[in-house]
Amino acid sequence: MSEHRVTIHTDGACSGNPGPGGWAALLIAGTDRKEVSGADAATTNNRMELTAVIRALGSLKRRCTVQLYTDSKYVLQGITEWLPNWKARGWRTASRAPVKNQDLWELLDAAASVQDIQWHWVKGHSGQEGNECVDRLANLAIDRLLARR
Repeated sequence: MSEHRVTIHTDGACSGNPGPGGWAALLIAGTDRKEVSGADAATTNNRMELTAVIRALGSLKRRCTVQLYTDSKYVLQGITEWLPNWKARGWRTASRAPVKNQDLWELLDAAASVQDIQWHWVKGHSGQEGNECVDRLANLAIDRLLARR
């Protein structure tokens, strides 16, 4: 177990699905807070949810004990339940279809493997402070992207 403790909140958003999308993460270690966010001109909500987690974990400079909060059941179930079977089946679902977003799942698998993570699901838009913060940041990232057009 690592002595470095970090709480991470992540969210992804899309204006249309597919469409312009944004992702965001809030990392909290003690009294330190770091916000990271970005956008993609043509993407899906699920890709933005995955990107938020990947980029948050990529922001960590050392092995940490992470409490990670997401409102995406897709991300949570994917990483905690589905991923081992996808890998065992050569990145195929139980119905033998190719796994969607395999490129991001592979990145998330690698990023998660070097951290001690406890995964938590939170209901979106329910007033949970960290989730509300990253929701705002992800949508601001979309707004900034659209304003540059």
